[in-house]
Amino acid sequence: MNDLPLGLLFGALFVLLCCSAFFSGSETALMALNRYRLLHLAREGHRGAQLAMRLLQQPDRLIGLILLGNNFVNILASALATLAFVRIAGESGVLVATVVMTVVVLIFAEVAPKTLAAFRPERIALPASHVLWPLLQLLYPLVRVINLLASGVLRLLGHRGGKPAEEALGPEELRTLLEEGGPLLPERHRKMLLNLLALEEARVEDIMVPRNEIRSIDLDLPPAQLRQELAQFPYGRAVVHRGGIDNVLGILNLRSLLSLERPGELDARAIEARLRKPYFVPEGTRLTQQLMEFQRQQRRSGLVVDEYGDIVGLITLADILEEIVGEFTSAPSHSIRRIERLPDGSVLVDGRISLHSLNRRMGWELPTDSANTLSGLIVEQLESLPAPGQQAIVCGLSMRFETVEDNVVRLVRIEPPPRTGGDTD
Repeated sequence: MNDLPLGLLFGALFVLLCCSAFFSGSETALMALNRYRLLHLAREGHRGAQLAMRLLQQPDRLIGLILLGNNFVNILASALATLAFVRIAGESGVLVATVVMTVVVLIFAEVAPKTLAAFRPERIALPASHVLWPLLQLLYPLVRVINLLASGVLRLLGHRGGKPAEEALGPEELRTLLEEGGPLLPERHRKMLLNLLALEEARVEDIMVPRNEIRSIDLDLPPAQLRQELAQFPYGRAVVHRGGIDNVLGILNLRSLLSLERPGELDARAIEARLRKPYFVPEGTRLTQQLMEFQRQQRRSGLVVDEYGDIVGLITLADILEEIVGEFTSAPSHSIRRIERLPDGSVLVDGRISLHSLNRRMGWELPTDSANTLSGLIVEQLESLPAPGQQAIVCGLSMRFETVEDNVVRLVRIEPPPRTGGDTD
């Protein structure tokens, strides 16, 4: 070794440092890869992505290979540097080699390649996989021995092994991913996906039309009044009953009445013959489950009942879909639970709006434990029905109650709290 030219020693040292940089950068890049992006590329047939997935499926072997290669080239580089500097500076060359190699390895073989790999993991990891995979096959016996020895040391320290942690995304992780996705998804699509995740947290009682607001048809009405009621009915389907809504006969699809040839044929008997059996829904049913039930039952609406079997509201397929895509403009104006933004920054809110919808559309966190609507929350917090024009602080929001009718707060002006992010509606 003492007869080797210095040029050859420094040339070998340069090659070893490049190998060290390769191993360091590859390790960081492979660990920083987006696993879902990698899975997509592998399914598309990308060879580098397929090799990277194989390497990452057994991280102990990958880490063993990289550390074996990295330590080998670093130790060999240190030995060559010591030899070269001793020939140049004599006995003090050992100290010079230690200082120089520490700086060079730290900067050029560790910090720089790892930083680059952290910023551009895909560009580093996929090409590197073409080298690491065959290298692993070649050195597998040695890597296996190293892994066994390392496992023995871990057992002495109390580690008994086990499967790697699950990488599947939970609802909260997926919500964070969507919120931070930025330009990766169109804004409208991102909001819809976030609304879909929020659907799992809501129940039928949160968005149902309350019992006292259900528009229905009473077959006990005189024929002329019954025909007038049907002519002015704002929806395509109607709850039909006799006397009161507790005596429900069924659901009427108003289009089925078009088969009648003469208006005089439209009477209670003709309507009752076209009714479909009512469909009842427990008030505590989750919206995601109810959406699937509507699909399975081929229904568009259901009567919501409490634990005693009493009708407490009405839920429709459109109500659930509006939680995902937003309000339908085709809905009758009197049925829309509106939120109107005023020029002064305040918002005018229909007190009958569900708290779940209000939180979703405004990005607020009003409690939904005991009240379903904004009006219910106000009465619960104030412990009385407010007077029109009264102002109060409710759950940290400054509210002025503009309209109070029929024991319900109909219209509320709210001064929203300062926002730190963009609007969610």
